[in-house]
Amino acid sequence: MRKIVSPLLLPLVAALALAACAPAVPATPSGEQGGGPAAPTAPQRTLVMAVRGEPPSLAAQELVAFSGSLQRPRELFNAQLDFRDERAVPRAVLAEALPQLNTDTWRVFPDGRMETTHKLKPNLTWHDGTAVSAEDFAFAWRVYATPDFGQSTTPPIGQMEEVVAPDPRTVVIRWRQLYPDAVSLDRDFQALPRHILEQPFRDLDSIAFTSHPFWTFEYVGLGPYRLTGWEPGAFLLGGAFDNYVLGRPKIDQIKLVFITDPQTALANTMAGEVHLVADPIFGVPEGLTLEQHWAQGQGGTVLYSPVGMRTSVVQLRPEHVESPALLDLRVRKAVRLGLDSASAIDALTGGKAVLTHTIISPGVDFDAEIERAIQKYSYDPRQAQQLMEEAGFRKGPDGFFVGGDGKRVEFSIASSAGERQEQEVAVYVDSVRRAGFDVSQRVVSVQQLRDPRNRALIPGLQIRGGADEHVSYTSEQIPGPDNRWHGDNRGAWSSAEYDRLHRDYMTTLEPPERVRQVAQMERTLNQDAAVVPLMFNVYTVPHVAALQGPVARHTPLAGDTFLHVHQWEWRP
Repeated sequence: MRKIVSPLLLPLVAALALAACAPAVPATPSGEQGGGPAAPTAPQRTLVMAVRGEPPSLAAQELVAFSGSLQRPRELFNAQLDFRDERAVPRAVLAEALPQLNTDTWRVFPDGRMETTHKLKPNLTWHDGTAVSAEDFAFAWRVYATPDFGQSTTPPIGQMEEVVAPDPRTVVIRWRQLYPDAVSLDRDFQALPRHILEQPFRDLDSIAFTSHPFWTFEYVGLGPYRLTGWEPGAFLLGGAFDNYVLGRPKIDQIKLVFITDPQTALANTMAGEVHLVADPIFGVPEGLTLEQHWAQGQGGTVLYSPVGMRTSVVQLRPEHVESPALLDLRVRKAVRLGLDSASAIDALTGGKAVLTHTIISPGVDFDAEIERAIQKYSYDPRQAQQLMEEAGFRKGPDGFFVGGDGKRVEFSIASSAGERQEQEVAVYVDSVRRAGFDVSQRVVSVQQLRDPRNRALIPGLQIRGGADEHVSYTSEQIPGPDNRWHGDNRGAWSSAEYDRLHRDYMTTLEPPERVRQVAQMERTLNQDAAVVPLMFNVYTVPHVAALQGPVARHTPLAGDTFLHVHQWEWRP
């Protein structure tokens, strides 16, 4: 078995990459040599993939809340009723078909409750050969609905009244309320093997049950690969599952190595010891390095998926904001015109990120309707000056805006600590200063961000990721003492109209009406300039040329790195 390259070799490998030379690695038993990995000499070659750290569990659905940003290889070992493809289109997997509104598979009752029905495909089995039953879904609901596990109120479990199995192939979900996302449950509701877990669930307390080896080293799932080995702190192995519902995988064995450091992952990829690197290990710089390294020898492909939301959030709490001017809508709009996202995309991502004016991704198929509802903006210092003058500010001799009292409009733009984040904010600080605002860069340490109150009370602007769902900007998501400062709406933006639109959206089932509501939410958010969508940054996933099948994703709601893994294959 080949070893993972030591970090001690990083300087040598990096130098070779920058010189665009062939890697200083001897030919391996699989026949790799020259400018990049060649086609495999044996069809049973193990696919080696790097993931960011050791996963806390292999389950698709969390039984207890885990912190951190570790990559969970869910699609490798699990299969659900359905999944979302690279464009976030739901597709049936274990179920024969998705529920259809206004049919027997999706019934709506006068009292506001619902019922959805899934018919399972025939001859489904768990990795250990035991037949899958609809009772496995009913049992899973009883587990996840147990309050001690912390999932009983999270969607969709909190919306489910009960799950029953009238026969071995029929799963009936009864809903307490209208729930439009019932059409696609994806990884948010998975079956659990009743034959393994029913007795432990009955006999053990919650701590002992969540510590059961099933969740890790003895995992039994329904996915394309079954767990065949786990070396703690190092790697895990998977073997092709012969009875996978979508067909036996074409690659017999996979190996997931746990690597948190991007440079270590880069060295191993360049040396041919790793065939694919899952997100979120790499950024664009590592992808560009690999493109250069592979260019001469046709050594591989780098996929860039624009799925990482980046936004600017303004602090709107009067008692915490750095500059009271930011509470003026005209000033916020002027600041927005000073945020040069197009230049940031070029400088930080080589033009690979996607500019956005909306929370929802431009990659959705109804983007044209959303665009008609909003006002687009670009970097425009002249228009920013006009707005500032309307608000009673003028430019002083040094080119910075001052108020009637002669004081500058001063505030900071903050980010979390880290080279990528700090470089990103530096670009925006430069563009906003050129637009006439005296802004400074603020770096917030990881330790500070772990305190939710600190996260919520950053006094100026903050550039952040995540929060790419409309619920994140409702009033109930404003962090404060009552919710222990938890919530995605960090700037405390509040709009009664937005809240109403979101409530309607969450109880509307017809897709055309839901699109109209999304457009109205985006317009309301766009008009206030307190939350400014900037870009969808790219997740970088490289793979060797010998591997055929990985795809780039188009929206944040798409599946993960391992989409369609059962169809991946080694090139002949």
